[in-house]
Formats: sequence, structure tokens, C-alpha cells
Amino acid sequence: MNFEFSTASRIIFGTGAVSEMGQTLSGMGNRTLVVSGESTVRAKPVLDVLYDQKISFNLFSIHGEPTVDAVSTGTAIARSMKCDLVIGVGGGSVLDASKAIAILATNEGDIFDYLEVIGKGKSFENPCLPLILIPTTAGTGAEVTRNAVIGVPEQRIKVSLRSPLIQAKLALVDPELSHSMPPPLTASTGMDALTQLIEPYVSNKATPITDVLCLEGIARCSRSLIKAYQQRDDQIAREDMALASMMSGIALANAKLGIVHGIASVIGGMFEAPHGAICARLLPAAMAVNINALEMRGMDRQVILRYDRIAQIVCGDSSSKAEDGIRWVRQMAEALAIPPLSKYGIGRSDFPVIVEKSAVASSTKGNPIGLSVEEINNILEEVY
Repeated sequence: MNFEFSTASRIIFGTGAVSEMGQTLSGMGNRTLVVSGESTVRAKPVLDVLYDQKISFNLFSIHGEPTVDAVSTGTAIARSMKCDLVIGVGGGSVLDASKAIAILATNEGDIFDYLEVIGKGKSFENPCLPLILIPTTAGTGAEVTRNAVIGVPEQRIKVSLRSPLIQAKLALVDPELSHSMPPPLTASTGMDALTQLIEPYVSNKATPITDVLCLEGIARCSRSLIKAYQQRDDQIAREDMALASMMSGIALANAKLGIVHGIASVIGGMFEAPHGAICARLLPAAMAVNINALEMRGMDRQVILRYDRIAQIVCGDSSSKAEDGIRWVRQMAEALAIPPLSKYGIGRSDFPVIVEKSAVASSTKGNPIGLSVEEINNILEEVY
């Protein structure tokens, strides 16, 4: 058995951790770029610490999901300021933008030299700027991954910068920062985390280390996602979801994902649709199609037994089977009021393009079994 495992250099987790980060910042940098979302409300606790510590910084805001243009602008600022520290505080989009800026600032050329699929796909030579990532949502786990997803609106596609050199020096996860998330955002990001725990667990690149993280994270999601959705200030539920999200990020970075994220990345590039909501709708259908494909082709039943294990955890019943798990996931999406794909302007006429692109997507390579065009199309048909 051969595998590699990596994550952020240091992880600090705990409610109230941000208020104590001042001493951690000592000596990390003198010229800081803080990347946040369009609204700095959720970033305020971090900004307050910087003010208290008299740490000077420039603020760069990301409006919506990061695009090539936004990242290029942020990179130009970091280079002109000769930044020696980047702090990203926000949701997955902000953290991805922070990672992209931090790595591009230390390497020659522009973003298209390094982007996969539509760029030259060159490897980075230099490590990224010292990077502190502080999530304010609980779903993407982007604080502990080593890629940055970037949108290219002109081509209706999302692609990644990907390198082991994109690694946070510190991932600071304070569940208290997620309390302000509205229910729909709690729902979509929470289902993203669940998907990012299930897919690496059944991935063809799963490892004993990621298995432990996935199973623990799935258990936390299953007992706390609804609670966090219904009551935003439930501290225990928020801690569970923040930890599950971080575990999902570590898992996907080391064991790959699957067809759900393969399709979701394509849809996200083509339409304005929340990534987590897409995953939530696709997940039960993809589980069913994967299991059927494994059975029809007489594959090793070890993966199906893994789906059984997922079902036993989420259903809280040691006799549960894979089909019970599929039912539970589908019911969870309904309970969280996740809308159908048609709400986002996706039509059946779009399916051929979505299927074609999904079949060769990076995430799809981690799926436990290769799926045919017809099988991928069946996933879309079931959730439409």
C-alpha cells in the first residue's frame, strides 16, 4: 500500500480561537494582505485582532466566486505591496482566492501559465507566501486543501490551480464564525461537506488515514447538520459541522472525490448555482448509479460494503444497507429545502455538454468505478 498524506502546516481549532490569534501572528509578516468577501461583517473579528495588535494590512474583497480577473488583480496588489503574509477569511471562494494569490505572487508569469485544462498547466517552482486561512462557513474545507478553484466566466468553466506548494501555514477554524450563516447557506455548505466525506471514503484513492477522517466526519454531519440548520446558535452543532468540514477538506486533498464533484464542477462553471446545493441533489442519485454499476460489472464488493457502512452511520442502525443510506441522503436534502437543478436554469438540452465535460473532469477520476455516458446522464435525469 502506497500513499501520500499532507495538510496545513498547523491547525488551530476551537470556539473563540480567533480572539486568541494575536500571539500566533507575531513574527509571521509585516506587509499583510487580507482577503475577504464583499461584506466584511464575518471578517470583523479577525480585523479587530489585527487592529488590536497594530498589524498594518491592506484589504482585498472578492465579490462572489473568484474569477481569473479577480485573482489577477489580487496578485498584482500582493506583488506591488511586496506582501510577506496573506490572510484569507471567508467562505470557500475567499479561501480559494487567497491561495491563488499567495502562490501566484511568488511565481513568475500570470495565472494562465499555471491553470489546468485551459492554461499551460505549468508546475509552480516556489512555495506560496505564508498563508493563514480562516473559514467563516462549514462546508468546503478549503483551509486544508492544496488547490484553488477559479471561475472563467467567458468560457463557462471552473478550473484549478493545483500544487503541494499551495499549503496554509496555519488553518484557524473557529466555529463561532459560522453562527451568522443563514439557513440556506448552512444547508448547502453542510451538504457539500457530507459529499466531500462520502466520496473520498469510496474513492479509488482512499487511504486508511482518510477513512478514519471520513467516517468520523460523516457521523458528525449526520447528527448535527439539521440542528445547525434549524438553530444557528447551537454551539455543539456548529462545532461538529466545522470539524466535519475541515475533515472533508483533508480527506479530499489526499483521497480524491468522485462523479458528484465531477458533475458539480461543470454545472458550477456553466450556471450560477450554489456548489453545495448541486452536490446535495446529485449525491443520492450518484450513490445509486455507482452501486448499480459495481453490481452489474461484478466488481469487488468492498466498495459496496463501504456504502453499507455509510448507511449504518447515518441511519444509526448496524443492519442498514447501502439503499438505506441513499434514502437517508435524499430525505436530508428534502429536509434542508434543497431546490431541484431546474431552478438554476439547467435544462435537459444542457445534459449532453454537462455529461461530456463531467466524464473527463478531474474529480471524476476518483470515482470508485468508471461510468458510461449513459450512466452519468442517468444521474442528471434522476435529479432533474
